[in-house]
Amino acid sequence: MTDATTGQRQRSSQRPMRGRARVRSGALIRVFGGRARQTWRPTRRLAAGHSSMRSCRRADVPGSGEGVVSGELSAVLARDALRLGHPVSSRDAHLSAVMGWLCRAQDAAGGGGVSYGYALRRMRDQKRKGWLTAYAETTGYIIPTFLDYYRLTGRDEYRARAIRMAQWEVGVQMDSGAVLAGPLGLPPAPAIFNTGQVLFGWVAAFEETGDEAFLAAATRAADFLVKEQDGCAWTRGSPYAHCGVHTYDARVAWGLLEVARVVQEPAYKAAAICNLDFALSRQTENGWFAECCLTDNERPLLHTLAYAAESLLAAGVMLDAPEYVDAARTTADALLALQRPNGDLAGRFDSAWRPAVKWSCLTGSAQTAVIWLRLFELAGDGIYFDAARRASLHLCTTQDLRARCAGIRGGIKGSNPVWSQYASYVYVNWAAKFFADALMLDQRLESQRTRVASQAGTAPTHESSGGPR
Repeated sequence: MTDATTGQRQRSSQRPMRGRARVRSGALIRVFGGRARQTWRPTRRLAAGHSSMRSCRRADVPGSGEGVVSGELSAVLARDALRLGHPVSSRDAHLSAVMGWLCRAQDAAGGGGVSYGYALRRMRDQKRKGWLTAYAETTGYIIPTFLDYYRLTGRDEYRARAIRMAQWEVGVQMDSGAVLAGPLGLPPAPAIFNTGQVLFGWVAAFEETGDEAFLAAATRAADFLVKEQDGCAWTRGSPYAHCGVHTYDARVAWGLLEVARVVQEPAYKAAAICNLDFALSRQTENGWFAECCLTDNERPLLHTLAYAAESLLAAGVMLDAPEYVDAARTTADALLALQRPNGDLAGRFDSAWRPAVKWSCLTGSAQTAVIWLRLFELAGDGIYFDAARRASLHLCTTQDLRARCAGIRGGIKGSNPVWSQYASYVYVNWAAKFFADALMLDQRLESQRTRVASQAGTAPTHESSGGPR
């Protein structure tokens, strides 16, 4: 933590009214059991903390002297400084809100791409605050999320938006076949990881529409990735990550497998398997991954660790390769033991799985929930579903459903508190994407969880007794 953060915690600890976001067990039954559509009521202590938030001095908020806007946006900082959460509503309400936020992010960016996110203070690289410019990498893997939501709700708007995203991606693809590093407006440079993520969107758009332009773009990108592979890894640098290999590039390999599945190109599958085997070689016995971070390989982000585990799991299912699935399960099981009582996880871990920071990476928490849910789907072990449900509940407490500011309402911060050292002060589109994925998967699998509990002769826990409606 920064000195400013430490100082805030010391001051907060002296206040008699410090609120924490809590969901009481009875409220969990109401919200997640589908027996009522109301939100849970804050505890008295939380309500008292909410009153204190209104009187929180601007000087008490970390970063308040660095261009943070006033009004409702600065209230976000005050709420995080007091460690207050938002009321939990139904799953449908949280899902609808986050998808609405993503729609506003697309509209704000213009042209079809999705804004990088909403910044509470001026970002140095983009020289702006508020809605930032479109980000090709994450727009690419947001496309399947919009198509999933379209199939869930039947709302044609989301299909049309997904197709516009895919068309926009074709328009900004580099001549080499690569995808741009960083948001639009920054100096153009190719990025391996970003290119791999847009493959998911182009393949999904092609399968939905049959438009060969999407498949052609995906093929050009896959050709670029195969050409750039150095041995089994990729070493081309990016302006936004340290040089060298990155184990989380396993998600690029997964993208190549998606293209290979459609075009039946052996070179794509071979390159993917080569990289997945490399990722497997970087996993330690306890499930941690070496060389698996954007900035600090000794204390990698949960976000990038989850990228590696999620990709091995998906590839293992696609290839019927149990060694990949087992590797992902080892990581997931280690994280089960590290989940905090409120459902949260630390934002960074060292090689012994010791939490390296106190703050949380909300993006990584949502990704981990997805991994746990997919393992539950494969193995039927309710412990994974219950852990994912707890993680999703915690994420719900970080989502403001009633904010007047369109850039905050329904969005998900990169990290919590918002000033923490990952995507600081920004509601990022990829956190929203993975949160939506987790909620949709939770909905699809809740009936399976009920059957598993019934067959075992045990009642589901409060956290897993059905799902929020």
